[in-house]
Amino acid sequence: MDGEWIKVGSVADIDEDDTYPVEIDGRRVCLYNLGGEIFATDGTCTHGDADLSLGMVVDSCLIECPLHEGTFDIRSGRAVGAPCTEPLRCHPVKVEQGVIFLRPAH
Repeated sequence: MDGEWIKVGSVADIDEDDTYPVEIDGRRVCLYNLGGEIFATDGTCTHGDADLSLGMVVDSCLIECPLHEGTFDIRSGRAVGAPCTEPLRCHPVKVEQGVIFLRPAH
């Protein structure tokens, strides 16, 4: 599966500044719509194992974990707010005619 683009949804599925959970190979992934641009990260917080799709997008580019309110930059996966210190893995995304494709990062 490495290197394959997988259809994971539609841009219309994700409201702006919102999250959209998908599962790929038993792994949680979270999609985000930031101002019409789609991003994807692992869907589980690296600090508390919480489901990030239940978190809130804040400051236009951060996902706030629903468990301990730590934050990550959605665009890079970088942990930017305590108690989170380990980054999230980001996944390449492309959009073709409104359809979202993701290539899982390993």
